[in-house]
Amino acid sequence: MSQKKRLIFHLDMDHFYTAVEEREHPEIRGKPVIVGADPKEGKGIGVVSTSNYEARKAGVRSGMPISRAWKLSPEAVYLRPNFPLYLKVSAQIMEIIRKYSERFEQWGIDEAYLDVSDKVKDYSEAEALARQIKQEIKEKQNLTCSIGVGPNKLVAKIASDYKKPDGLTVVKEEDVEKFLAPLPARKLLWVGRKTEEKLKALGINTIGDLACYDPAALTAMFGVMGMQMHLNAKGIDKSPVVSRAGIKSISHETTFQEDTADQNAILQTLDELSTDVLEETVSQNLFFKTVTVKIRYENFETHTRSKTLPFMTNRIGDLKKTARELLLTYLRHERKVRLIGVRVSTFVSSEKQKTLF
Repeated sequence: MSQKKRLIFHLDMDHFYTAVEEREHPEIRGKPVIVGADPKEGKGIGVVSTSNYEARKAGVRSGMPISRAWKLSPEAVYLRPNFPLYLKVSAQIMEIIRKYSERFEQWGIDEAYLDVSDKVKDYSEAEALARQIKQEIKEKQNLTCSIGVGPNKLVAKIASDYKKPDGLTVVKEEDVEKFLAPLPARKLLWVGRKTEEKLKALGINTIGDLACYDPAALTAMFGVMGMQMHLNAKGIDKSPVVSRAGIKSISHETTFQEDTADQNAILQTLDELSTDVLEETVSQNLFFKTVTVKIRYENFETHTRSKTLPFMTNRIGDLKKTARELLLTYLRHERKVRLIGVRVSTFVSSEKQKTLF
């Protein structure tokens, strides 16, 4: 008996933070809008969280230093993140999506996977269902999303990004390799800027080039990641859509537009991330006990380090101090850093905390 074919959706809200801000403040629609750090007339430190499509036309991207964003688009509307609002809207959107399948997996604040294999019988029905979800979100939230439909999570994820904003891309199982082949290798999850440069040196520019390359040679150069990239380039991904119950952690991370060894800039960005994490934690009425930092160097070597505090807290000073202590361990060698992140976990609700006091 043949196994039933999988039909997976990946739903991604379009420029979520800025879209919510535009919905709440119609007067800024049509203008470049940037959510992130305070630019302080071009001298601010920190990074862009999200930019809308008008700002992207000027070259502004997520993770870019806010000072560079100011140079590219000084006329933009600059806003600090309003996480309580974004979380409220996110919860409402996820409630809409969740009812379409029991196999639902939320990713971050604005993305989700749905396994609709047992809800539709073919790709035509899947496309109709995706349009229905898009329409309901538009009607109830006045926001647009892009949906990718494919035989697995990998293909659905790449497809959702294919026709943004407000896109719908369906990739049938028999069309996967043809769809992926012309796309830049960078579109794959494991391919960052440095890996892309190494692949180009081998003459690998597209996903199709990567799919045709000798997997043994890729493994020799990139280790396990080389084989993973090769499988992904062929559109192979067996990972299931897994429901996640409850909030286990809250995290924010950012990739620097250019790898940097500037300790002051790295720590300032860490403080910005800590502030964002704390705002989200407080808005969920939570106290935390464990702090984790993540760092990725320019060669993609990645480390995480955690510390569990002897007390529950929701104070910004506790989070910033602990995060800095943890990260400083990795900043003593003048190595260039590509990405940093902050995560808090081991939660108790503020209501429960009051009873402890």
